[in-house]
Amino acid sequence: MDTPSVEEIRRVQALADRARANVELVVVGKSELIDLVLVALLCEGHVLLEDVPGVGKTLLAKSVARTLGCGFRRIQFTPDLLPTDVTGLSFFNQREQAFEFRPGPVFAQVVLADEINRATPRTQSALLECMEERQVTVDGETRPLPRPFLVMATQNPIELEGTFPLPEAQLDRFLLKLPVGYPTADQEREILRRFRLGSPLDELSPVVEVDELIAMQRLSRTVRVAPPLEEYLVEVVRATRAHPAVELGASPRGSLALYRSAQALAAIEGRAYVLPDDVKRLAPAVLGHRLILAAGARLRGRHLDELLAEIVATVPVPVEDDARPVSSPLPGRGSG
Repeated sequence: MDTPSVEEIRRVQALADRARANVELVVVGKSELIDLVLVALLCEGHVLLEDVPGVGKTLLAKSVARTLGCGFRRIQFTPDLLPTDVTGLSFFNQREQAFEFRPGPVFAQVVLADEINRATPRTQSALLECMEERQVTVDGETRPLPRPFLVMATQNPIELEGTFPLPEAQLDRFLLKLPVGYPTADQEREILRRFRLGSPLDELSPVVEVDELIAMQRLSRTVRVAPPLEEYLVEVVRATRAHPAVELGASPRGSLALYRSAQALAAIEGRAYVLPDDVKRLAPAVLGHRLILAAGARLRGRHLDELLAEIVATVPVPVEDDARPVSSPLPGRGSG
């Protein structure tokens, strides 16, 4: 497939700039977080937001849905939630004397799975087919989900009582795992001013057409990854499997996630090619939740972010002339 032209990449960059600016009318001081959610959108991936309550996880999901003009549904995960409460169910319509399917909340373009680790593993697993294959199978009949389809799930890192930790297979379905973080003092004052008379979300209008987003998703996959960059990316992932402090390293699905995320990040920053810095920047969000620390590392208090930085630092970076194709960089965020 041909590398995208300058005009095509500029269209992706312009779309990302419009979407980011629109979301920032509501979500204060989270440009990096918004960029990574846009990366997930272009990759047709899903996002797991892990942070304390009240930092804007739900607000971010609603703002993204409004920005895209997409249908939005929120599912509050609780221990008594059933799989059919997520996917929908077939019921017998006595008036029509026939079975009908009642779609569940997962039949939306942006789905917020709130506190996903409070539901039982059986209900959690109901999302597996939805996230991976973009379809739902109920009573032997398979129904496609709408496009685009983005699951943004949240979980609280400090509340352990009454939770069911997501298994590795479920975590692996999320393209990115992202912290939200507290705002700075200046950002928190801006939040108070902006929300003083009401939520700016109520007045947020769509700025990106769904068809336009789907076209940009296809285009982002044509961003060039030079052979030395492919080797570098693969070596970073393989290094997670060889590190003595890691019990379980990233799978080939992790390699593909990192590859596609790097393409999308390059595209929204106005480049038709991937750089080593893209891989470094994305590695914590793409690979962190796919690793399991060895028991000894946990006892010593090692943290995954620190460990990933150590792993990435051990992999030789390809020289720029080998990693970047002969092309002049486009103006925009992150270029230069």
